[in-house]
Amino acid sequence: MGILQRMSMIFRAKADKALDRAEDPRETLDYSYKKQLDMLQKVRRGVADVATSRKRIEVQMTQLQQQSNKLQDQAKKALSLGREDLAREALSRRSGLEGQVSDLRVQHEALQGEEEKLTLAAQRLQAKVESFRTRKETIKATYTAAEAQTRIGEAFSGISEEMGDVGMAIQRAEDKTAQMQARSGAIDELLASGALDDVTGTSSDNLSIELDRLSAGGDVDLELARMKQELTGGSSEAPKALEGDAGAAPAAEAQAQREEEQR
Repeated sequence: MGILQRMSMIFRAKADKALDRAEDPRETLDYSYKKQLDMLQKVRRGVADVATSRKRIEVQMTQLQQQSNKLQDQAKKALSLGREDLAREALSRRSGLEGQVSDLRVQHEALQGEEEKLTLAAQRLQAKVESFRTRKETIKATYTAAEAQTRIGEAFSGISEEMGDVGMAIQRAEDKTAQMQARSGAIDELLASGALDDVTGTSSDNLSIELDRLSAGGDVDLELARMKQELTGGSSEAPKALEGDAGAAPAAEAQAQREEEQR
């Protein structure tokens, strides 16, 4: 199979699928009903045309019959007056009119038969159209109810396109929220550990950080002095003084050295 044939097949398949998805059975039924009404209207118009032609022939037949009767009366009158030639001429004309009437009668019978056939066809077609209309409305109502039930079911199950879009939007919002929360927590941890400077902080915040560092250094000096005191077996007053004031660590260390020299 060539490339063009494959492309043509794919295009037809996609077009058929798109048309099937876009087709609404209710619209199709309404269109079919409209076409049937048009056909019924044409049949009725045909019946009316045939009836009009039949009526026109009846009028012509009536007129010719009147003329024929008049010629017959004239022939009788001429013959009574001894004018056989005029009587013969009148009868001759009457014979021609009778021939026309005979032809019109044949046409009238043909049109009458055609009118009866068309009338019967129109009646049958009208019955079918009425039956189709009733069935059409039933099918449309059933389809509408089924469509509503399907949409309700899809809404409850969340498989409809609209609900699917809503679900995806909620999922994206939750994912972004969780991502922002994680990022915020990580930044707080970095700021707390000092790995990340807080560029929005004030000078008082920097001072607090420096004081915390000095306090931590004083604690180290105090612990160091205590350990030295324990090793040298000195009095317990110096450690107590050191524990009471972290900022007096150098003085406590000097006191401990003097006691050791006195010994």
